[in-house]
Amino acid sequence: MPGGQIEMVHPRGAMELLYEQNFDANDEYPPYWAELWPSSIALARAVAAAAPVGARVLELGCGLGLPSIAAALCGAHVLATDRSTDALTFTTYNAALNGTSVEVGVCSWADAESVSSRAPWDLVLGADVLYPHADLTDLAELLPRLVTAGGEVWLADPGRPPAAAFVTACTRWAESCGAHQDDAGVTVHRLRALDRRVEERKRR
Repeated sequence: MPGGQIEMVHPRGAMELLYEQNFDANDEYPPYWAELWPSSIALARAVAAAAPVGARVLELGCGLGLPSIAAALCGAHVLATDRSTDALTFTTYNAALNGTSVEVGVCSWADAESVSSRAPWDLVLGADVLYPHADLTDLAELLPRLVTAGGEVWLADPGRPPAAAFVTACTRWAESCGAHQDDAGVTVHRLRALDRRVEERKRR
């Protein structure tokens, strides 16, 4: 990472577990969190390069916590969330392994009062959360509630089918402030929240 190496621990044989149990996107809790995905690495690198010192950062679907840890190492105040308590256990451990700490919390996007009540956030992160699953509608409704004018949402995605349409739909409340694709084919979409009062006046 820009600024130094981050050490990570993850469950042994995570991918084997996914294949053996034949999870699919309709399963309630497939353990996707247990693998360190390329999108998580790309997002962490983007965060480390931006160095969000002092920012209030929220990660949705944090998995093993790499982007959250990258933000914390830069001096951000971080809340890492996931629907899996096992993921949060690994995130806490990984943060300590790297000499930092992050706040963790269980969060369902359909019932996200725990994070929306603490909005606005300066930066909201999501790595590889735009794959086909039933919660995408909930995520689309949640994101505008988490940031106000100037706040940003960064979504890292390896080109999964729903991603382009999802990011395009976000233009009703956000504008693109850049997208970068790395050598692994992962794109980090950066969205900046619009001033809703200005947008309302434009529509009148």
